[in-house]
Amino acid sequence: MNHNQTFSPVEMAFHKESNQIQTNTLIPYITVDNFPKLGLITACRFLEWVSENPNGVISLPTGKTPEYFIKWTKFLLDNWDNKKGKEVRQKYGLEKCNKPDLSNLTFVQIDEFYPISSKQANSFYHYVQKFYIEGFGLSSENAILINSDEIPLSGGKHFKDVFPNLKVDLSLRFRDPINELEKIQQESIYLIDEWCGQYEQKIRDKGGIGFFLGGIGPDGHIAFNTRGTHLFSSTRLTETNFETQAVAAGDLGGIEVSSNRLVITIGLDTITYKKDAVAIIIAAGEAKAQIIKDSLENPISNVYPASSLQKLINGRFYLTKGAAIKLTDTIDAYFKEGDWTWEKTERAVIEICKKLGKYGDRLKLEDLKNDKYTSLIPDLAEDTVEKVIESTIQKLKRGSIKQKNEVILHTGPHHDDISLGILPQITTQLQENSNEVHFSVLTSGFTAVTNTFIIDTLLQAKKLLDNREIQMVKYEDFFEVGYKLKTDKDVYHFLTNVASENEYQRVRGLCHRLVRAIVGIYEIKDEIGLRETINDLISILRNSYDGEKNPSKIQKLKGMIREFEEELVWAHFGVQVKNVHHLRLGFYTGDIFTEQPDKKRDVEPILNLLRKIKPTVLSLTLDPEGSGPDTHYKVLQATAEAVRQWSEEEDLENFRIVGYRNVWFKFEPFEANVITPVSLGDMSVMEDSFANCYLSQVNASFPSYSHNGKFSTVAKRIWVNQLQDIQLLLGKNYFYLHETAKVRSSHGLIFTKDMNVQEFLSHARELEKSIEGFI
Repeated sequence: MNHNQTFSPVEMAFHKESNQIQTNTLIPYITVDNFPKLGLITACRFLEWVSENPNGVISLPTGKTPEYFIKWTKFLLDNWDNKKGKEVRQKYGLEKCNKPDLSNLTFVQIDEFYPISSKQANSFYHYVQKFYIEGFGLSSENAILINSDEIPLSGGKHFKDVFPNLKVDLSLRFRDPINELEKIQQESIYLIDEWCGQYEQKIRDKGGIGFFLGGIGPDGHIAFNTRGTHLFSSTRLTETNFETQAVAAGDLGGIEVSSNRLVITIGLDTITYKKDAVAIIIAAGEAKAQIIKDSLENPISNVYPASSLQKLINGRFYLTKGAAIKLTDTIDAYFKEGDWTWEKTERAVIEICKKLGKYGDRLKLEDLKNDKYTSLIPDLAEDTVEKVIESTIQKLKRGSIKQKNEVILHTGPHHDDISLGILPQITTQLQENSNEVHFSVLTSGFTAVTNTFIIDTLLQAKKLLDNREIQMVKYEDFFEVGYKLKTDKDVYHFLTNVASENEYQRVRGLCHRLVRAIVGIYEIKDEIGLRETINDLISILRNSYDGEKNPSKIQKLKGMIREFEEELVWAHFGVQVKNVHHLRLGFYTGDIFTEQPDKKRDVEPILNLLRKIKPTVLSLTLDPEGSGPDTHYKVLQATAEAVRQWSEEEDLENFRIVGYRNVWFKFEPFEANVITPVSLGDMSVMEDSFANCYLSQVNASFPSYSHNGKFSTVAKRIWVNQLQDIQLLLGKNYFYLHETAKVRSSHGLIFTKDMNVQEFLSHARELEKSIEGFI
C-alpha cells in the first residue's frame, strides 16, 4: 500500500531521510533514528498543521513521551527566523510556513487519574497547565480540561469527602448501595458520568479534535483506552489494566496507588470523530516493537486500540527504528537491501527454526530455499545451517571462558541493573582472585523508593533508639566522625542475619545505615537532634501526596538506602564497600524531564573513575533508543563521552566494552557475540540476592508491565526464553550431553555484545548527534 501521496511536506522530508522504500502497513508510518528525533518530526508536523489551522482543536500527550516534542516545538518557535531555526525549517519541509500563532487553538486534555487534586504536580491537569497552556502560550479560556477538584459530586461535596480512601467502586453503577456513604458515592458516579458526556459534547461542538498526538502503552493503549476498549468509546470514567497501572506507578508513587485509581479518558471514537483529523502515535525503542507490529499490521480490532487510526486518512505512526524493528517492512528491508552480512545469515536461519518449529540439524536445504529470507543467503548450501550452528557454539565458548588478570568495572544506570543483566557472568569473574572487580551505579535511584518504605524504616529506627539498640549513637565521636566509619560492618551484620534468618537483626542493620545517612545529610550533632529529625522526616513524608517530588535531602536519603542495597548485593561475593562506587550524576533530579547530561557535571565523575581504576573491561547497559527508562540512554551518552575523552589520554587498543541488556529489552541472538550459560544455581543466587538485598524493591512498587512482581523474576524469564531460542538451533542434546558441567547445567542464557572502543562510540555517537544544536 503506497501512503506517500497523503504525506504532508514535513512528512515527505522525514520519509525521504529515512530511506523507507515501501509502507505495507494498514496505517502509514515514518521511522527516525532515535528518541530525540522523534520529538523533532512531531514538532515540525504539529507546527505545520497549526500554521494551516490557527483556530484548530488539538490534543497533546502527557508524561515522559513528549519530552523532545515539547523541547523542539519551543526551540522552533523561539528560533523561527534566525539561522538555526531556518536551517531546521528548510531541511524538514517548514520553509514555506508562516510562523504559527498558537494563542487561538483549543486544547483538549486527553486523560486524567481520578480522583486526583489538580494542584498536585503529578496530575495531568498540572502538566497541561505547565507545559502546554503556559509553555506554548495556549489560551486557557479555550481549553477543555479535566479538573478533578471541579467535577460536580453529590451534595456539592469534594471527592475527598465522597471517596475518603480515594477508591471509586464502579459496581455502584449497577448495584444498590448498602449504606449512606455508598448512596452518596453512587449519586456522585452518575454525576461524573454525566460530566464525561458533557465533556465529549464540548469536543464535538468544536467539530472534533483536529490534531491528536499520543503515545502507545505496552498493551497497545492510546490515551487510557486499554486492550479490549470498544471502538466507538467516548469520554468516560473507567478502570485500567495491570500493564497500564504498571506504567502509571511512576507518576502516582507506586502500583499500590495506581492499581486503585480510576481514570477519565477520551475514547477511541473521540479521537477518530473528525474524519480529516491528523492523529499521530509516537513510539520509541524495541520494547514497543511487538505492539507496534500488531497495531499496524492487523485490521481494526478492539484488541489493538491504536488500529482504530485506520479510520483516518491522516492517521500516522512516527517510530524510532527500534520500535519498527518487527514490522514486516523492516524485516524485508533488512534482508533485501545493502550487502549481505553474516549477521543476516544467522538471523534468517534462527528465524526459520522458529517459523517451522524445527531444530537446526533437521532443516533441509529445501526448507531454506522455500523460505522468504533464507533463500536470499548467498551460496546457500547443505552446510549453511551447520555454519550458523558452529558460529553460535563459538559465542557460547566465548561466554564460558574464565577471565583472568582483568580490572573490570561494571556500571549501571540504576541500582539492580547490573545484577539483573549479567550477575552469572560476574560471579565467575569474582571467583578468580587475579581479577580486580569494581561496581558503579551512575544515578542515585531515589525515585524507586516509596515514601511508605522510608516511613516504615524511620519508625523502626525510632523504636530501636528507644530500646537503646543502636548503640553507636552513644560513642563519643559518633556525631563528628564515627557515623562515616565501619560501613562494611553494617553490611556484614546485615548479611550474617540473612544467613541466620534473623529478620529483626536485619532490620537493625538497615536502620544502622539509615541513621548514619541522616546524621551525614542533616549534620546532626547529638541524639536529641537525631530524634527530632526523624520525627520531622516522618511528618513531612506523611503529609506528602503519593508521587510528590521529595525535597532534595530526602531524595539523597532515599538514594543512600539504594546504595546500601547495592553494597549488600556485591558483599554476597566478598566485594568490599570501597569497590562499590556511587556517582549520583547530577542530571537525575526526579523531575518529569530530567536534564541532558552535562559534559562537566555528569561526564567528569565517570572519567575520573576510569582514570582512578584504569579498567581493562567496562560493562554498561546498551540502550541507545531509550527502550527502558530515559535514564538509560542519558547515562549511555555520559559514559560514551567519558570513554571518548579517556581514549585521548590512554592507549585503549585492548580495552573491551561489554554491552548488556536486562528487563526492559533484550538482544536478539544474532546481535550478541557472547552467550553465557546460566544454571538454576545462578538463577537462585540472583533471586535470593534480589529478595534479601533490594529491600525497597521486593514489594515491586514499580513493576515491569510484563510481570506483577519482582524484577528478578522478569530477568529469569528472559534468560530462559533466550535458551529456548538457542536450543531450537543447536538442539537440546547439545546442552544436556555437553562435555562441560557448566553447559550441561544451562537452564538459561545471557546475551551480551563485546565491543572495542570504536565500535562502542559509533553506537553512542548517533544519539549524541540527534540532540546537538538545541540543548
